[in-house]
Amino acid sequence: MKILNRLLAQNRSWAQQQANRDPNYFLNLMAAKPPQALWIGCSDSRVPAEVLTNAHPGELFVHRNIANMVLEEDESLMSVLQYALGHLQIDTLILCGHYDCDGIQAALALQQVNAPLFSDPLTHYLQKLYDSLNDWMAVFQPEMKIATTGKEKLTEYHLMAQAVNLINAWPVKSAIKAGRDIAIYGCVHELHSGYLKRLV
Repeated sequence: MKILNRLLAQNRSWAQQQANRDPNYFLNLMAAKPPQALWIGCSDSRVPAEVLTNAHPGELFVHRNIANMVLEEDESLMSVLQYALGHLQIDTLILCGHYDCDGIQAALALQQVNAPLFSDPLTHYLQKLYDSLNDWMAVFQPEMKIATTGKEKLTEYHLMAQAVNLINAWPVKSAIKAGRDIAIYGCVHELHSGYLKRLV
């Protein structure tokens, strides 16, 4: 209850500050135009999309999951993509990862302890993450091994692999086939500086 009470108090303080600055703030928010971009990011609490970009409520349509994965079998993400492209008519997709990603480290640790495959949803998910990294390196960096590749490079390889998945996701391909001009970007957030770096 202590955490919830603190969050509720902070919410009231924030709402009051917005209303003091602009009495019509929340009325304008209700009438806001559709979001300008879909942001697919990591669930890590250190990388909230609106905070990193200083975006106002209503500017971004956001989906977050562990390690910003793009998987065709992820019905939640595919639904968000379909809704963003079809209903909201969003044309800009931003995939954002971050250095020091705990999800990537958890996938590497899973391999080191030889955890049983697909024993639970999280293990299955982390196995997919590891396989994606392994496949990417096998094609583009066959002389290197995951265990000896730097954490920053692994994060960048992971982002590029997920960007390829996003480009090939059926809602994106359907939108392009219908004549839409869809822009896809991939960024990495630097925790130590706060900056976003565009990779894709």
